This record gives sequence, C-alpha cells and structure tokens, in this order.
Amino acid sequence: MKRLRIGVLFGGRSTEHEVSILSARSIIAAMNPERFEAVPLYIDKNGRWLAGGSLKRLVSDDAARKYVYLPPDPTQRSLVPADDGIALSTAFPPLDAVFPVFHGLNGEDGTIQGVLELANLPYVGAGVLGSALGLDKIYMKRAFAATGLPIVDYLAITRRQYEQQSHAFIAMVEERLGYPCFSKFANSGSSVGTTKAHDRAELVAGLRLACSFDRKLLVERAVDARELEVSVLGNDDPQASVVGEVVPAHEFYDYEAKYLDEGSRLLIPAPVEPGVADEVRSLALRAFQAVDGAGMARVDFFMERQSGRILLNEVNTIPGFTRISMYPKLWEASGISYPMLIERLVDLAIERFNDKQRSQTAIDTRILQTGTDE
Repeated sequence: MKRLRIGVLFGGRSTEHEVSILSARSIIAAMNPERFEAVPLYIDKNGRWLAGGSLKRLVSDDAARKYVYLPPDPTQRSLVPADDGIALSTAFPPLDAVFPVFHGLNGEDGTIQGVLELANLPYVGAGVLGSALGLDKIYMKRAFAATGLPIVDYLAITRRQYEQQSHAFIAMVEERLGYPCFSKFANSGSSVGTTKAHDRAELVAGLRLACSFDRKLLVERAVDARELEVSVLGNDDPQASVVGEVVPAHEFYDYEAKYLDEGSRLLIPAPVEPGVADEVRSLALRAFQAVDGAGMARVDFFMERQSGRILLNEVNTIPGFTRISMYPKLWEASGISYPMLIERLVDLAIERFNDKQRSQTAIDTRILQTGTDE
C-alpha cells in the first residue's frame, strides 16, 4: 500500500508558536511509518514557510532551511520554491493531506484552512468557518447562545470602543458582571493574555494587556467551578470521549499552569456522577456542531461548585497534541491510542475531502441563458 505524504504544518505567527512546535514534534514521532511519510512544514515567526530536513533542523538550523509556499492551485498540490528557483519536484512531490498543528492566530483561525481549501488538499480539523468560530471567543459564544447552549455571562467590546469609552465600559462590567472577572482578547488560546481581576485596578490592567494583542476584547464573569473537558472526534457523526477534569496549580488554568508549572493535575476520568458525565458529553457534541466542527476538538466546561450547573466555556478546534495533552489522553482512556488517533484524524480529513469533491463548482451555462435545464 502506498504511503501517504502528510504535511505537518506548525509554528506560525502566533503567541502560541512554541506550543505548536511541541505538538508537531509529538505527532511526527508517533506517525505510523508504514502508512505515512511525515513532511515537516515550519512557518517561522515572520510567516515564512520552510521545508527540508527534520523538524529539529527546520526550527534551529538556518543552513537547512528552504523557503517554500503552497500555491492556491488545485491542480498542483505541491510545494514550490519561494526564493531560490530550485525545482522541488523531486524533493517535494505532491502532498496527500495536511495536518495543521497551529494554536492561535494565523493557523487555528481559518486562515491556513483557506489556503488549503484553495490548494484543494485534504486537511485535518475544522474548515474555514469552524476554525474561525472556534478561535473567536465572542462569535463562538454567540453561536452557542443561538443554539441554546448554557454559557458564562460576558461583555464584549472593540479596542477602539474601549479606548473611547473605557470608563463607561468598566462601569458596565462592574454593574452586570462584578468581581472577580476575567479579561481576555477574543482570538486567543492557551490562556495567553487572560487576566483575573479582583478589583477595578486589575481589570484596567488586564484590559490594557488584552488591547495589546487584539482589536476585540471581552470580559467574563468568574465562576467558582470545577473545570471539565471532553474530546470530540468525527465529522458529521462525531463521538465524545470520557470526561476529564483539570485541577490547576494556580488560581486559574493560565499559560504557566498549563505548560510551565508541573503542579496542575489531569483527572481521567473526572470524578463526577454518571449523569453529569452524560450531560457534559452531550453538550460537547452540540457545541462541536454549533461551530461546524470537523475532525477534532476539545470542549471545555465549568461545573459550578455550589449548584452543579454545567456551563460551556469554549471549543478548541486544534487542541494541544503532545502525548501528555488532554485531548489525546482522553481518547487513550476511551480506547484509542495516540498513534491510532493520528491515523483516524487523517482518515477523517480524507473522508471529508472526498465528500466535498461531490459538490459541483460549475453549472451548465445553458441554465443561465434560458433559466431552465429543459
């Protein structure tokens, strides 16, 4: 059986660049060499695509770098040189599929997905719409609310509006949400730029920080809750994993608690009643479908300590993917090993691609001329 050439896209112009590298390294190491040929494709912090050599050399050795790009040409499906004119046809034959492993802007937000759509390549994960909704916390919440899913109270504002009406917005937050609350920017992940405010001074400082990252900001009511997570796998008929629980080392699960402090704990399965687990898994599937998810996602929840009420936090369309990340660990606990999960995701990408190829992209011009196909 022919091995499939899988381009693993990682890095990118994002605050989560380093996290992406960790995920890509794990995925490439775990790919079944009998079925896949992994092709590391690194996007540096300036947005340039690099290929050639191992993942380690791509990231650290300038001499090994070859600048390339993927043209929006559905007949080519191959990398081309960006600067030196050297033919890449022998070193880089056409790709069979792409596994984007980006976190945050310029990769998880639908931009790379748009490039892959124009190139007409199968790719792992959500499409342009699902990726955009999955990263934009404001429009994600609006999609959840439109489908009747329970969410945390929040207020949204643009950076320009905040700069012009900061006092009015702060007063609105204090009246409607109160303290403590969380400030963050809309298009973020890994809790980058997220600040918990216990008073006005901390809220102002947090919003100032968020303004430095994005033009859209939001503030959420802080909830005294346990943090539950579910992994979702599939396209039109997705499946939900067992439920896991995050016990953060810090006051909340910020970037340092996720990646730097080893004190955070992952409880798999989460110690919750069977009825609660069923409810969370059902809500995870509804959230996945509300944002037009595909392939994979990790869905995060709050369970209020006092009332037991379940609140949907967010959907992550490209979750952390190291061997110790919650997404693969939840599937491992559900009976799907890390290498098997990678294979399944590639299969789902090809399945979705083949289904899309059934859709027409042109119509008979006679219909336009006569208004009928008679």
